[in-house]
Amino acid sequence: MKNKKLSSRELILDKIKANQPEFMALPALPSFAIIDSDQKNFDTSAIKVQFAQVLASIGGQVIEIENYDEIVSYVKGTFADTSRIVTTIAELSGQLFDNKWIDSNPHDLANVELSIIAAHFGVAENGSVWVTEELLCQQRVLPFITQNLAIVIDQQNIVPTMHHAYERIAGSDYGFGTFIAGPSKTADIEQSLVLGAHGSRTMTVFLMG
Repeated sequence: MKNKKLSSRELILDKIKANQPEFMALPALPSFAIIDSDQKNFDTSAIKVQFAQVLASIGGQVIEIENYDEIVSYVKGTFADTSRIVTTIAELSGQLFDNKWIDSNPHDLANVELSIIAAHFGVAENGSVWVTEELLCQQRVLPFITQNLAIVIDQQNIVPTMHHAYERIAGSDYGFGTFIAGPSKTADIEQSLVLGAHGSRTMTVFLMG
């Protein structure tokens, strides 16, 4: 039987197989973060300042508060003419906000102008917050469909870097989770920045503590 003539493709693949580098063990990476329950390793004041500065640089803002009443006062002053406000936070529900939306069809949220939600923690290096479906009352669309987004986190729950963030969420159980950093943005080749292109036009983080 004559030897089968190899196609050009087969010749190339054979040469690639014959020139594979030797397998090497993955490098041992140092631990970038050890998350203590009371964050003893963190300078919480410094990372709070960094978080606020970075968020401001990407179009958001941080407001420090001591209680939920201060959120209500702020919303009444800043969003006085806002027609529809919803919140996932029990302490705020019923005071000022639409609390009949939770079982709505996601399409019924199209006219929401302000959403106030909680986040698990923030990340100082990029001004982002970590949110899961558990905190959204199963309405994943809520942070993205709203015109304005407000997020409440405890000021002790800010980690320095994404390395710390990933160690914190490692092994946790969630159906949906996302990092949100500032309002939605896009820019064309002329460097014209547009806020709210694909989501909220503003993002406010209330730091509680």
